[in-house]
Amino acid sequence: MKLLKRLLIYARPYHHFLPEYLIYTFFGIVFGLLNFTMLIPLLNLLFGNGEQTTVIPAEPSFSVSISYLIDLFNYHFLSIAILKGKMAAMAFVCVIIGAGTVLSNFFRYMSMRVLVRLKLKMLEKLRVSLYDKLLDQSQRFFHSRKKGDILSTLTNDVQEIEYSVISSFQTLLRDPFVIIAYFIALFYLSPSLTLFTLFFFPVSGILISQISKRLKKKGYFNQEMLGKILHTSDESITGIRIIQAFRAGDRFKKNFRDLNGQFTRSSKALFNQREIASPLSELLGVIVIIVVVMYGGNLVLQGSLSGSMFITYLALYSQILQPAKNLGTAITNMQRGLVATERVFNIIDEPVSIMEKTNAIQAGDFSNEIRFENVVFAYDESSVLNNISFTIPRGKMIALVGKSGSGKSTLADLLLRFQDVNEGKVLIDGIDIRDITLESLRGQIGLVNQEPILFNDSILNNITMGAEADMEKVKSAARMANASEFIEQLEEGFETKVGDRGSRLSGGQKQRIAIARALYKNPPILILDEATSALDTESERLVQDALHHLMENRTTLVIAHRLSTIQHSDEIIVLDAGRIAERGTHAELSAKNGLYRKLCDLQSFE
Repeated sequence: MKLLKRLLIYARPYHHFLPEYLIYTFFGIVFGLLNFTMLIPLLNLLFGNGEQTTVIPAEPSFSVSISYLIDLFNYHFLSIAILKGKMAAMAFVCVIIGAGTVLSNFFRYMSMRVLVRLKLKMLEKLRVSLYDKLLDQSQRFFHSRKKGDILSTLTNDVQEIEYSVISSFQTLLRDPFVIIAYFIALFYLSPSLTLFTLFFFPVSGILISQISKRLKKKGYFNQEMLGKILHTSDESITGIRIIQAFRAGDRFKKNFRDLNGQFTRSSKALFNQREIASPLSELLGVIVIIVVVMYGGNLVLQGSLSGSMFITYLALYSQILQPAKNLGTAITNMQRGLVATERVFNIIDEPVSIMEKTNAIQAGDFSNEIRFENVVFAYDESSVLNNISFTIPRGKMIALVGKSGSGKSTLADLLLRFQDVNEGKVLIDGIDIRDITLESLRGQIGLVNQEPILFNDSILNNITMGAEADMEKVKSAARMANASEFIEQLEEGFETKVGDRGSRLSGGQKQRIAIARALYKNPPILILDEATSALDTESERLVQDALHHLMENRTTLVIAHRLSTIQHSDEIIVLDAGRIAERGTHAELSAKNGLYRKLCDLQSFE
């Protein structure tokens, strides 16, 4: 119930939907009831003795009541029957039934339009809320979750909420009103028969609730399995070159078949239980109808209920069975949707570890230095950085080298506040970066990753990244990144789509566009995670020259994998197992017979 209440929050403001929906539903039910109540005078006219139609009653005085409407109908009906004959009276009733059917279906259609609008608005808000939360999360969040599970939640779980929960809202918001209205009419026709039939309704409710509890448990496991299938599929597509090169296809196929088999068995059990709700509801409905016919037939034989009233009663009662069945099915289907809802809200409720302080300040123009002060960082229990301290003066280039896992990229993440230190501080111009707004902090830093990240958009948009496009600046950035030549050779130039993850470009081309992106931003601080690693020798030389000019009067942190990248650095910091092992210039460190010298001999900085 808490999940449903929370989901309904996404339908706010309710006044855009609820009053309109209630009005349409009310008139839809009223005109639907009208069609069936017309059966009574019609049956009396066909099978009655005719004595009731000999005297025209007086025209009733106007009042706001059901009895006035009944008296008004009887007045016109009997007047037509006496003055124009039974066929004319039958035509009068049929016209009312036809008009009632048209109006009933019109108002039902309008109410469904309101619910569709409500459903789509809820889903829109839910997707936006989920997507916004994902983009606000820290790197730690994504390290601890499988991408397939996240994608499954963003797509399949939200879709399941639409199919199971919100679609069930359509039933839950309409059919209870239908059942209540029809029961009121049934009480009006025969209170004793209606009270008798009410005894059987709780039985079906108990049976449906037991099925629903089991469905919720199986639904959660089923959604987890679907997330694993998506994760495996994504990994396989991303790593298809490696899978094929190492002839590992059979192993991956077997793994996928096992996961798919588990998902199929889980889905089979889930669907079997869900589908039993419909025939079970129908069986209970038939049993109730049999009991009603037996009990009501006895009332007719005793003379306490007329034949026309009883037939009308059965017609009305039959209209309750389908809404009651719909309610049972909706409650059952909703259980699976609630599992998906829970998974979505688990992500939305996940706390964002990287938060701005309420009194965070805007970063001023960078003018002095960046300082890492006694920095300690760990992933859960795994220590990554231990008591790291160093300073990057403005306009200087500092290189970080070390073996894989030594903590180089983590230091860059800490500067960008992708992660926060466990102990110590990272300061810019003496201000702890945790006291600075994220927008202004990251606005001062340009980033080029070792693996270039491009989006399935134009080259222009990949360079500007949402900023206002200044073509002169774009072309200048591309020129300095040695990307102009190949871009101009493309048929659509800067408007060329790069494909999924830049699939239409070579590795070197993607890297140069990523460098142009950083150059276009023109930040005072640069982070280069081996920005030239994917370039050939000639391109690397040209880009190095461009970067050399760009880094004048700028502060640059280079995560190095090649000797050529770092030998001109103002200072080289050698990391080993999360600690600073050595530091100095290339010449100073080369003169020592230490770790840096060994890395240089092996060309092993990764």
